[in-house]
Amino acid sequence: MFDSAELGQSLDKASFKAREPELREALLEAQFDLRDAGFSVVVVIAGMEGSGKGELLHRLLEWLDARGVAAHAMRAPSDEERERPALWRFWRRLPRRGRIGVFLGSWYADLFLSEGSESKLESPLRRIVEFEDLLADDGTLVLKFWLHVTKKNQRKRFEKRAEDPHDAWRVTKRDWDLHERYDELIERATHVLRRTDTGTAPWEIVEASNARFRDVTVAERLLAALEERLARPAPEPPAAPELPVPPAVNLLSSLDLEKRLDEDEYEQGLDRYQGRLGLLVRELAETKRSLVLVFEGPDAAGKGGAIRRVTRALDARFYRVVPIGAPTEEERAHPYLWRFWRHLPRYGEVRVFDRSWYGRVLVERIEGFATPEEHRRAYGEINAFEEALADDGVVIVKFWLAIDEAEQLRRFEARERTGYKRHKITADDWRNREKWAAYEAAACEMFERTSTRAAPWTLVAANDKRHARVEVLRTVCERLEELRGPTDEGKKRKKR
Repeated sequence: MFDSAELGQSLDKASFKAREPELREALLEAQFDLRDAGFSVVVVIAGMEGSGKGELLHRLLEWLDARGVAAHAMRAPSDEERERPALWRFWRRLPRRGRIGVFLGSWYADLFLSEGSESKLESPLRRIVEFEDLLADDGTLVLKFWLHVTKKNQRKRFEKRAEDPHDAWRVTKRDWDLHERYDELIERATHVLRRTDTGTAPWEIVEASNARFRDVTVAERLLAALEERLARPAPEPPAAPELPVPPAVNLLSSLDLEKRLDEDEYEQGLDRYQGRLGLLVRELAETKRSLVLVFEGPDAAGKGGAIRRVTRALDARFYRVVPIGAPTEEERAHPYLWRFWRHLPRYGEVRVFDRSWYGRVLVERIEGFATPEEHRRAYGEINAFEEALADDGVVIVKFWLAIDEAEQLRRFEARERTGYKRHKITADDWRNREKWAAYEAAACEMFERTSTRAAPWTLVAANDKRHARVEVLRTVCERLEELRGPTDEGKKRKKR
């Protein structure tokens, strides 16, 4: 795989100086055009120790306008980072549209140095491919460079640095230890590169024995990729959405919305399940888990009331409710899952999403804010997102609070009559109500395509608020109890 990067290619000083001014000017022009182009650039720089990754980064920062470049030299994760899904710290650092992000020590670093069989790499490699595919589908230009040096050249570079009193500090015992593992690490790198060399994010292997050749080669490939993308025509604005129609019999129409609790049953249910929930959530940190609750449903379905009954059982220091509305300018400048990744909890914490990433296949689909292509691929992206969270210890519980049209109308009218509730009803609520059937169809398709073993949907009959609130609490408790084995009550329910 690395034969073409071991040919001894080099660039002399005169040729470098002749090429440098023209290359720097072209790079800056492309970078300035990028600012208004509507896409971002992610550059991954990887390679063996001694290949000059840091030197290359320094050169790129020198040649580009540093105000539009964010460089991330990623080190070992902090405690905060270790207590979240592995890709969390990289999602937070993604550049906004119009800018460039350069990553040293990227999401590949641990894989290149890992030990064990290649089969153990399959899950993290699949997650990386999904991550990069999502970025590319969202418009991000992903460029990945492997800087290659032979074992002989690596040793020469280490020895030369060790002899220089100004550079000796740069060669550590760890570098020499990795040099001894060179053959093993190259074999591992070959597997990782082949497995993640995709059409949307291919690897570029660059011979790095000569620094001038290395730097010019990377800069020229970056420039060519920028110019090619900038030359593409702007995408056409999305056409008006084609509203889906629900089947006559579906999951929502089959739900028994008449389930009710009287006042005594309601109070007993609250006491019982809130007490259990408080105890169960305390165990999350001990088992290196966190909890994510997702609430979706029609306007006025009672999401806020159900959430308040959940949070009353929790320690206020360890939960946060994240209300999701229209994205901000900063959020629109990133891939759409970015604003959800950054809110993920640490071990022992709870995040409650009042509406969520499912807006892409609900309101964004129906109102035309997402193209048909975007909403269709979102199902797979969401499933991959939730599976990645579950693999890293996040417990996901998703609720759809279901009410019928008549109950929604009654609640809308009650809100308009009540002064302190009037702020809850808007013109958008009435307008969305006119598309009730389309939203029902979109929700049913969402259930079918995103209810997975890792993150199943729970449909809650919510015409009666008391029933819905207790049902939500009971479901969260049972889901957490499944992690430590079924309770007697859970066994009885399964038998019924």
